[in-house]
Amino acid sequence: MDALQRAGWRPLPFTQFVIKIHSRCNLACDYCYMYEMADQSWSSRDKVMDSATMKATIDRIAEHARVHRLPSVNAVLHGGEPLLAGTSWIDGFVADLRGVLEPDVQVAVSMQTNGTLIDEDFLRTAAERRIGVSVSLDGAEQDNDQHRRYAGGRGSYQAVARGLALLASGPHRAQFRGLLCTINVDNDPIATYEELLRWRPPAIDFLLPHGTWSSPPPKRTTDEDHTPYADWLLEIFERWYTAPSRQTRVRLFESVIRMALGGQSMTEAIGLQPARLVVIETDGSIEQVDSLKAAFDGAPATGLTVRDEPLDRALEHPSVAARQIGIEALSEKCRACSLRDTCGGGLYPHRYREGSGFLNPSVYCPDLMKLINHIVGRVRADV
Repeated sequence: MDALQRAGWRPLPFTQFVIKIHSRCNLACDYCYMYEMADQSWSSRDKVMDSATMKATIDRIAEHARVHRLPSVNAVLHGGEPLLAGTSWIDGFVADLRGVLEPDVQVAVSMQTNGTLIDEDFLRTAAERRIGVSVSLDGAEQDNDQHRRYAGGRGSYQAVARGLALLASGPHRAQFRGLLCTINVDNDPIATYEELLRWRPPAIDFLLPHGTWSSPPPKRTTDEDHTPYADWLLEIFERWYTAPSRQTRVRLFESVIRMALGGQSMTEAIGLQPARLVVIETDGSIEQVDSLKAAFDGAPATGLTVRDEPLDRALEHPSVAARQIGIEALSEKCRACSLRDTCGGGLYPHRYREGSGFLNPSVYCPDLMKLINHIVGRVRADV
């Protein structure tokens, strides 16, 4: 950090605050990075953020925005399953957050939920408090329920469908932000895409399953000619790209296209844009992006808490700096790659290998190369 700062580098302030309002979940998805992977800190966290921690969280966000003169911030309500905190808790938190920051700092509030607990009461509150809602769904019932199940083994699709029917088709559709789908290459990609489209989502995020070189994701081998994730995604890309009209946004595809045309990525999964996200856990711990839980026990930790330190202290953490310095944090192989600026080494946690840390290409390197080359080639040919 000292060497970087002597060279003139300065960290960029956080603008996205992921707030873990409840640390438990009513589902037991077998691929969940929070409960099923290396970091198990959830088990010692407070189940729900208490009022003192809530106040400290809001005060620290307001302090950070004021110090850095931020015109706006994004607050993401997260878990576990955030709806386990209850609609009244969410209502009070968002009211207090906006009450402290606005009108000087505009606050965009969103939530990521598994969708099983969405009801009319919550949606009325979401509309009143202007809370955008994104829902996780992995495809049609049989496909979704392979991994997204309750602890007893019962599938979650029917409960999610009930919630989505209220959100996507009812009077509160304006709060619908999109669907998140974790890729399962055993499922038919077009059937998965068609199921997601059935809900008319404004956007879809296709998520690579979290994994590392030390604990590879499903079907990802050392064979660089084996690209199951690129092959799966490219079937959907061709369906999406060649459709007579744009039926939804797909952030991963659009990010590659934007960068091919000189713009910036909209996702941390690719690109070299500085990461400006920080996580605040239910007990007030200040942490890095929580997908780092897939790397090793304690990987997201900073040792800081909103009760004791300003958020600026987290900007001094080496791993936070690594996610802001772009090319300087890449491995030699990535620096020399022709796709360096577009791929950006892939998602930071996916680079981890025991013994060499994060100074590696993504475990998805072959897939990312094939996906990006195909999309860029298509766009350049059309342009």
